[in-house]
Amino acid sequence: MRVRPYLTVFRMRFALMLQYRAAALAGFGTQCWWGFIKVMVFAAFFRGTLTRQPMNLAQAITYVWLGQAFLVLLPWAADPEIAEMVRTGNVAYDRLRPLDTYFFWYVRAMAWMVARAVPRCAMMFAFAAILMPIVGLGDWRLRMPSNLEASALFAGAIAGVVLLSSALVMLVNLACVITLSERGANALIVPLVLALSGSIVPLPFFPNWMQPFLFVQPFAGLVDIPYRIYFGGLSGWVAIAGLAQMFGWTIVLVFGGHRAMTAAMNRLQVQGG
Repeated sequence: MRVRPYLTVFRMRFALMLQYRAAALAGFGTQCWWGFIKVMVFAAFFRGTLTRQPMNLAQAITYVWLGQAFLVLLPWAADPEIAEMVRTGNVAYDRLRPLDTYFFWYVRAMAWMVARAVPRCAMMFAFAAILMPIVGLGDWRLRMPSNLEASALFAGAIAGVVLLSSALVMLVNLACVITLSERGANALIVPLVLALSGSIVPLPFFPNWMQPFLFVQPFAGLVDIPYRIYFGGLSGWVAIAGLAQMFGWTIVLVFGGHRAMTAAMNRLQVQGG
């Protein structure tokens, strides 16, 4: 498979999405607001309990700010442009391209998420890690990685998040192709992401009997595993195992999604003129 056309698609979509500066600023403001709310909830929780918790307050706060910084890397919905093409029948144009439709859409999804995440992530780190201590909110700040090993593993984990999340977006795109609407798939993916990734409640706070399942299911690789690697909650071989399951799920989802996409496109009928 030729790689250069897909890199070109990635660069073009990435450059296009970077133009939406107002959306990035609005998203950053909203994420700061919700970040403070979540931090206050955790602060009240830790102040009101004497029971030993799976992470301390500083780690929980770092978990929250990381979640706000990388929020748009999560697979919240189908690619809106692809959903529109499926509704209008313009998907036929993509079928005529001399490219594999699955990987063409896959790199589009990657660029769509990364381009929106880069400015928001930069602003969030500057605000939560640098500005907050200056204004006297050092206890609620975003702390830096625990050590160089955690930094290196986290960099690999974020790359894994992009690949895994794009594979999940492709499943939602595939559902759009099959059902000719993105509404049902979007309504299904959101609660799964919220509940199983750790986006609302970090997965270590769930009951102990659920932990083996929560660690190995694919949504853990979107939030819980990379963020716990960041502050040292997962280290050594356990962190390596977390990364391995992230990339393993990506391979499984891409392989299965590609086969399902091929079958769906072979049965797709486009009407209109």
